[in-house]
Amino acid sequence: MKHENLILLILVIILLVAPFVMYSGLGEDQGFFGGADDQGSDAVSEIGYHPWFESLWEPPSGEVESLLFAVQAAIGAIIIGYAFGYWKGIASTKKQEKD
Repeated sequence: MKHENLILLILVIILLVAPFVMYSGLGEDQGFFGGADDQGSDAVSEIGYHPWFESLWEPPSGEVESLLFAVQAAIGAIIIGYAFGYWKGIASTKKQEKD
């Protein structure tokens, strides 16, 4: 059992380090780390798309935009966590009523 844990730990370390070793020195100039956002905006600019309307409000800075995104994600996580907890509570109540 002790050796199995050690082997698993070594495998996890290898899996974490391997991508960094394989692509060390290779950057965005060769396209390895380009994201879908870049590809999407390039495709949109190629076809000459122009938005139909402007945003009602734009955040004053990137930090504010990130903050609003994080708050939105936190609210969503709270709602999902509450729903799962509620369902778990109902299931345990039904289980106790059966016993």
